[in-house]
Amino acid sequence: MEKFWFETIKQDKKTGARAGILHTPHGDIETPVYMPVGTQATVKGVMPRDLKEANAQIILANTYHLYMRPGDELVKDAGGLHKFMAWDRPILTDSGGFQVFSLAKLNKIKDEGVYFNSHIDGSLHFINPKKAIEIENNLGADIIMAFDQCSEYGVDKKSADIAMKRTLKWLDECYNYHKNDNQALFPIVQGNMYKDLRETSLKETIPYAKYGIGIGGLSVGEPKEIMYDILDFLQDKYPTNIPRYLMGVGSPDCLIEGVMRGVDMFDCVLATRIARNGTAMTSKGKIVVRNGKYKDDFTPLDPNCDCYCCRNYSKAYLRHLINVGEMMGGMMLSLHNITFLTNLMKNMRQAILEDRFSEFREEFYRNYN
Repeated sequence: MEKFWFETIKQDKKTGARAGILHTPHGDIETPVYMPVGTQATVKGVMPRDLKEANAQIILANTYHLYMRPGDELVKDAGGLHKFMAWDRPILTDSGGFQVFSLAKLNKIKDEGVYFNSHIDGSLHFINPKKAIEIENNLGADIIMAFDQCSEYGVDKKSADIAMKRTLKWLDECYNYHKNDNQALFPIVQGNMYKDLRETSLKETIPYAKYGIGIGGLSVGEPKEIMYDILDFLQDKYPTNIPRYLMGVGSPDCLIEGVMRGVDMFDCVLATRIARNGTAMTSKGKIVVRNGKYKDDFTPLDPNCDCYCCRNYSKAYLRHLINVGEMMGGMMLSLHNITFLTNLMKNMRQAILEDRFSEFREEFYRNYN
């Protein structure tokens, strides 16, 4: 019996929005789903116990950062990421490619792989598809991503084409090297903002997409309208029997627009990053609690939220914590933002099941804006 499989429970009649279930060895994932990001084997400022209360079904960890510190071999010796970080639900690891290209002080990309200097100490490293899969095998996540090259927004078509074809070459190598049936390998579609490259990439990638497919190279600085246009273009071209994962997207509006265009899985560091700076996502829009107008506001961040933060603390108290630099301020806002996004996905799923996704979307924007 397969250890991973996806089933579509319902598709909204008016849009491409889907409600499904992705079955994994560490539990079922109801989609659409937002995945909190635990870059270095921890979601910043939020304990696993609280992530479960927030209904986080799956979290993402970063291959590049864990390869650098503490090392994938150490994680393997600890029993894999699930035991190392005491998380018994599904985990996804990205391939590390995006960080290699964006964080490394120097990198030299060749068809055989990437030479790069560590962003920590400048030491020289080399990652190719085989090495990336080896690292991800050691980390032991349920879902692993193929090593890819993400081209920057604004590059010329020739450069985008080279990166896309290199991604396909690397995908074949990843697929042939990966032998662990306890891990589902997701390939990644590239092609930048060029629709013909995207279509070629998707067509060539589908034969490798046994368990799911990643949509990479979006939300990299382009206007949202361009991202939506690419998603519209790809929507009817995916296989229907696997989940679609839009990588690095996590603002409430982008989640709604992505789900409407048939996307099932999302991740982003936005929720915890803006929380540490004092910004909350709420059903009425963003709230920057460090602002003076909340000094004596004794109401919760969001009256429609049932998270620990909103049940117990006022905007005035949270403002105080943020402004005096107490870590609990960022912790509470992080917990709230993650809860807000997981509840948003849950409510979208329910709307899909009831064939009222379009109405849900309209109502959300009416309140959020």
